[in-house]
Amino acid sequence: MAQKMLKFVTVEQRMPTKRSTAERAADFQEIYDRFSTSQAAEQAARCSQCGVPYCQIHCPLNNNIPDWLKLTAEGRLEEAYELASATNTLPEVCGRICPQDRLCEGNCVIERNFDSVTIGAVERYITDTAWDQGWIKPFTPKRELAASIGIIGAGPGGLAAAERLRRRGYEVHVYDRYDRIGGLLIYGIPGFKLEKEVVQRRAKQYVDSGVIFHLNFEVGRDATLQELRDRHDAVLIATGVYKPRDVAVPGAGLDNVVPALDYLIAANRVGLGDTVAAFTSGQLNAADRHVVVIGGGDTAMDCVRTAVRQGAKSVKCLYRRDRDNMPGSMREVKNAEEEGVEFIWLSAPQAFVGADGDGVGAVKAVLAQRMRLGSPDASGRRSPEAVKDSTFRIEADLVIKALGFDPEDLPTLFNAPELEVTRWGTVKVDHKTAMTNLDGVFAVGDIVRGASLVVWAIRDGRDAAAAIDKYLAARPARDARPRKRKVLVAAS
Repeated sequence: MAQKMLKFVTVEQRMPTKRSTAERAADFQEIYDRFSTSQAAEQAARCSQCGVPYCQIHCPLNNNIPDWLKLTAEGRLEEAYELASATNTLPEVCGRICPQDRLCEGNCVIERNFDSVTIGAVERYITDTAWDQGWIKPFTPKRELAASIGIIGAGPGGLAAAERLRRRGYEVHVYDRYDRIGGLLIYGIPGFKLEKEVVQRRAKQYVDSGVIFHLNFEVGRDATLQELRDRHDAVLIATGVYKPRDVAVPGAGLDNVVPALDYLIAANRVGLGDTVAAFTSGQLNAADRHVVVIGGGDTAMDCVRTAVRQGAKSVKCLYRRDRDNMPGSMREVKNAEEEGVEFIWLSAPQAFVGADGDGVGAVKAVLAQRMRLGSPDASGRRSPEAVKDSTFRIEADLVIKALGFDPEDLPTLFNAPELEVTRWGTVKVDHKTAMTNLDGVFAVGDIVRGASLVVWAIRDGRDAAAAIDKYLAARPARDARPRKRKVLVAAS
């Protein structure tokens, strides 16, 4: 039965049932159950259908959130999915991992006194229902176009562009260094936030729709950027950023002081059934260890919660600002605290100490210093300042550095010194067209904007596809030449 809207005055906010702490800390399955049909309809009906939808305005994809909430409340789920997927190529992913508390839900007009609509959970329900009902199928373009596009990177930005361009009728080739489709959706984000089958079923849809994937393929090793330009009518760079930021303190070179991405990739590979030598040897395994994670972003939250599931003796998160000034999702912080993670706010590492008190061998402790918040910096956030004579010691035999990521040196990596980058190392583009200084070469996502959210990468990929289509339509068609199609599917 269709629900009337504006129920926020009579119906309380309700998230899907969360599995118990003991249960979820013992595996890598997602922590929330799914809404039932009646629960989804009731929660969607809490939407106020406001005249100025701040949820939509603050969504990077400008999703038509009030409209698909109304359709859900009315039981018109297939239409709700069509509307949700019209702006978002990966709605089942965004419904799970977007920081809704900072974006759509955080800007809901009823949030202050009545608690926001549970937008992310409803989005997940709509899309999972669409998969269950068989509404999502491989797609066939209305007509095949002669032009070919090469996309470097099979992460969210590259996948978003590939989907839009293939629907338009282009021959789309996606090149990726990993052996599975999805980039960090597969290897960087733990299963308790995004189960891998969610990504793999969408990847299969793209393969079945004719997108051609070349996996275990490194640009610069297997082909230069120029060789890809010669092969395709346009090239899109969507590599993301992978170079870990480091902390310049004594002992940073000790054994078992590791970058966050190395740790997360190993954990995800093991979960997928791969054999990982560094995990088996214990180097990237938190089992029976005292773990300290340095950082306060979403990657740090992924690391601490992964360590809990691997059976760590203790897990501590060291962050130089306080709770109110940390960049990570507050929902993730709460989940981590429920699972036993200890947060040590206003603290920063001074040194990592080995067994003999020096910088040799394996780490045994972190020397940290208390901090206080001073005046705001250029971004408006209050800058941390060290408190004199406040050093303390934390036992640690695995330290994970989750300090963010910088771009790799793409001109060198791609053997393309002619590719222009900014002073930060990101690829320089015309922000109206997403084109680089090289004709027909475009770039999107983190490699342009710096480390950011998955939803922004999807937005950039979607917009770049439109820009590439416009670019190809405005230039004379290249001589058509036969190309051998080779579909490389993800490893099982």
